[in-house]
Amino acid sequence: MNSPHPTKSWLPEFVLLGALWGASFLFMRLGAAEFGALPTAGMRVAIAALFLLPLLLLRGQWQALSKHWKKIFVLGMLNSGIPFALYSYALLSITTGLSSLLNATVPLFGALIAWLWLKDRPQGMKVLGLLVGFAGVAMLAWGKASFKPDASGQVTGWAVLACLGACLCYGISASFTKRYLSGVPSLVIAAGSQMGATLGLALPTLWLWPSQAPSATAWLALLAVGVLCTGVAYVLFFRLIDKVGAAGSLTVTFLIPVFAVLYGVVFLGESVTAWMLICGTIILCGTALSMGLLKHLFQKVPAV
Repeated sequence: MNSPHPTKSWLPEFVLLGALWGASFLFMRLGAAEFGALPTAGMRVAIAALFLLPLLLLRGQWQALSKHWKKIFVLGMLNSGIPFALYSYALLSITTGLSSLLNATVPLFGALIAWLWLKDRPQGMKVLGLLVGFAGVAMLAWGKASFKPDASGQVTGWAVLACLGACLCYGISASFTKRYLSGVPSLVIAAGSQMGATLGLALPTLWLWPSQAPSATAWLALLAVGVLCTGVAYVLFFRLIDKVGAAGSLTVTFLIPVFAVLYGVVFLGESVTAWMLICGTIILCGTALSMGLLKHLFQKVPAV
């Protein structure tokens, strides 16, 4: 039976997902400050794998994982291992707000890779969206990326490139999944990819493990980013796909920077400049156009 107020069934989960994924930048920054970039990424995927594996077994989907494990493990490095390491590295020198705004370009890279690899050529307004979105990225990077050390000795240019490299990996992952893993249950891909990323990052994590014992705060940050921002977030994301469809679920892209900027200001004392807001708005507008979300929202998502 259809609920007379259908938005009530998905809106809280939608907002919660945006809040969780927005918080991942805060937790990765806190973890990387003491663990380092690669151990932070390695622990994040390991904790997420431990969280998701029992759910996979309870649903009796281990056989599906064993059938596709090679491709899923490769996807794990493309979609989790490498991007998480790149973001952890970037967050050592740029703010959570800036990194989250750059992360909003993931759908742009996804559309570009699908065009080049799968010949899924965007049409009309989607092409305009790509141009607008990448123009916003160029404007943001131009103002924030410098390859000369600042007063604290940090080089923000490499951090910006690391974020964009992570977004590129996400874009490749989307086309890889569509090409090789269509029809595979989403929980199988989620749990298996975290297992693959854990194996891929195991040796670097052990090799670069910090000599000084990290604090309880750093450990709690890794636990939170692994369980909440990865494990629980995956479950919420797949529930949303079932309720409002893939395109509707992807609109969470617009909530993530809002929460990430808020967390950075409140908990880390980060500043937000007018230029960041202008560029971020341009990026999000381009993303909306490139994904065709404006039309989708008006036609498919139930009205409040």
